[in-house]
Amino acid sequence: MDHPLLMTVLSADEWREMARAHHERVARHTGPARRRKDCGIPHPIEDFLFQYYPFPLSLLENWQPGAGVALEWPEGAVLPEGLSFHPRHYVRSGGVISAEPGLMTEKERGRISWIRELLAATASRPPFFSCHGLHEWAMVHGGAEVRHEKVASLRLPQAEVDALVEARPICCSHHDAFRFFAPGARRFNRLLPSLETRLENEQPGCVHANMDLYKWCAKVMPWAGSGLLLDCFELAMELRALDMRASPYDLAAWGCDPIRIETPEGRRAYEVEQKRLSFLAMRLRSRLIARIDVTLELAAS
Repeated sequence: MDHPLLMTVLSADEWREMARAHHERVARHTGPARRRKDCGIPHPIEDFLFQYYPFPLSLLENWQPGAGVALEWPEGAVLPEGLSFHPRHYVRSGGVISAEPGLMTEKERGRISWIRELLAATASRPPFFSCHGLHEWAMVHGGAEVRHEKVASLRLPQAEVDALVEARPICCSHHDAFRFFAPGARRFNRLLPSLETRLENEQPGCVHANMDLYKWCAKVMPWAGSGLLLDCFELAMELRALDMRASPYDLAAWGCDPIRIETPEGRRAYEVEQKRLSFLAMRLRSRLIARIDVTLELAAS
């Protein structure tokens, strides 16, 4: 299909080098994850993104250029090993191959339109930086269930964890974090976020909302492109590290110093890092919105 909006044509040498560099970069994450899985060695920070988000490692590994980019691919050329372009998403014509958004179903277009709506709604709100990661503490309130107890123990007595949850204001705006609160801790949250109220509640300071950029980008693949997907993944990994360092878990065995949010100094340190990562997330959110806009425009042309 001929698209006047097609912005870039990459030569075979250019895109093969981009794919090679991507594979090298992503292997720093997927290689250790595979080795840990093979050996049954858990990691409380790095395994989370592969378990919480139901995407295969191959989604990160298989390089995709994204919508609006055509790749030079002469007749008879062979793809590099480990690289594939699914015919459900790609067309080949005139010596080039490109992701074709026009192949999307109406359901798929509706899904990425909704994702755009959520991203834009989140970006429109002022960020909130006073949650101090208390959601992880609220999840273990009362001690009936400690989510990561098979991997890491609590670094404080249960009574001190409970006292902090009951003494500090909790303002969790993310439904998927809130739903894991211990039953006795839910009443301490100032909001009641739900799956149905995401458009009203999510805000750009939220560690989990920013981590979810990886999820939303993955759902916009292959149109978003692997470069943006990996950027979102790597930011999510940093956010997860902040999340767990500020938690009540003892992560010394993994070389992680705690951010002691039970102290004023720890809360200030948390906010500094949260703001830094939020700024990075704002830029990625804008890039993802722009990729969705290009994709929908191409789909309509």
